[in-house]
Amino acid sequence: MSNLARLPKPVLLLEAIGVIAVIGALALIHDWIAAPAAISEKTLATVLFIVGIVLMLPAAWLMMWRTAKAMAPQLFNQHDKKK
Repeated sequence: MSNLARLPKPVLLLEAIGVIAVIGALALIHDWIAAPAAISEKTLATVLFIVGIVLMLPAAWLMMWRTAKAMAPQLFNQHDKKK
């Protein structure tokens, strides 16, 4: 089970950057930090939130893939039967 939770370092880095982007979006919405004058706070918060979610998707996909392989290995080992 511990093998399911181990993620490659690039995926963990993307996950961390995504979390930081979502936290930045929340901070903008609650006026904890100020947005640059060139862009509105709402637009920047929306962009940061979407980017953060997209950056977190690879980790979620990898965890779901590994979980599916662990729960139903016969679905993923079809090439072994032909040997």
